Amino acid sequence: MNATTAEAATGRIVLLTTSHRVAPGLLSWPAWQALRTADAVLCADGAHPQLPYLREAGIVVERTSPTAQEVVDACAGGRTVVVVATGEGEPALTDGLARLAGSGRVRMPDLELLPASYDLPGARLLDLVQVMDRIREECPWSSRQTHQGLAKYGIEEAYELVEAIEAGDREELREELGDVLLQVVFHSRIAEEDPDAPFSVDDVAGGIVAKLIHRHPHVFGEEKAETPEDVKAHWLRTKAEEKRRTSVTDGVPLGQPGLALAAKLASRTRTGGLDVPLPRGEGIGYELLALAVRAEADGVDPEAALRAASRAYRDAIRASEGVEPKREPESEAESAAEPDPESEWN
Repeated sequence: MNATTAEAATGRIVLLTTSHRVAPGLLSWPAWQALRTADAVLCADGAHPQLPYLREAGIVVERTSPTAQEVVDACAGGRTVVVVATGEGEPALTDGLARLAGSGRVRMPDLELLPASYDLPGARLLDLVQVMDRIREECPWSSRQTHQGLAKYGIEEAYELVEAIEAGDREELREELGDVLLQVVFHSRIAEEDPDAPFSVDDVAGGIVAKLIHRHPHVFGEEKAETPEDVKAHWLRTKAEEKRRTSVTDGVPLGQPGLALAAKLASRTRTGGLDVPLPRGEGIGYELLALAVRAEADGVDPEAALRAASRAYRDAIRASEGVEPKREPESEAESAAEPDPESEWN
């Protein structure tokens, strides 16, 4: 027996991993090849979701939890052993193999980690949906929540997201995006239980996907768009066709903060090509309206500008108290001067 033959005689261990976020049975071609040509296929979990599909394909799977030495012995003579990993990834087996290899006293088979299925981008959203299902069913607080009761949290989380963006805190931004996403999934889960008009998170996602595709004919259709202005024109045209609005003010939520509301109305007026004089009246409200409209015309977000000024006021107050002012990222002061892209998602 030459050296190559002797080396081959140690055999091969294939650790086959799968993702629970991919439908069972949808395995890669290399995985199916490894399974079909293996001398033995082992799995410690008799309830592994892949087993019915492997058996349907004619692959004999032995339910066993072998030790590292037993797997090495099973590879003697150049045999190939495939271990279908459980959700934990077989840490006891891999640790045992590492100890055997490190001892230097055992001729080890080749060890191959073969991912049989991969998570697609967004796959962890499936975990969120499953966790939310269980919480809704088993948590005494969550199981009693309604759309109306959760409304205030949606507003709070949106404001905390804006604060994280303005503060330039990446870790906080990631966390706050998760909190906003939770609100979407939570409301969708509650909506499934409505006796008259139920819908699910899939319906929510399907609706926004259809809307995005329809409003981006320059991406998914034959329209052309070379500039952001072209994109905006497409967006406004398709949205007008969808909504069939009778006024440019339709769809503007009146419950938003006053400065943001004034700026949005001014933006809709400008975009609609209307020339509407500001109403005349006495009091600070009309003065603030004029300032908000002027800010929008200058490409300034009045809400962000006021928050930036308020932070400066906060620092002045802290200075008068002898407290060191909080440091803010340089980008925060500039955020108020960034023009509103007028994405008009609603």
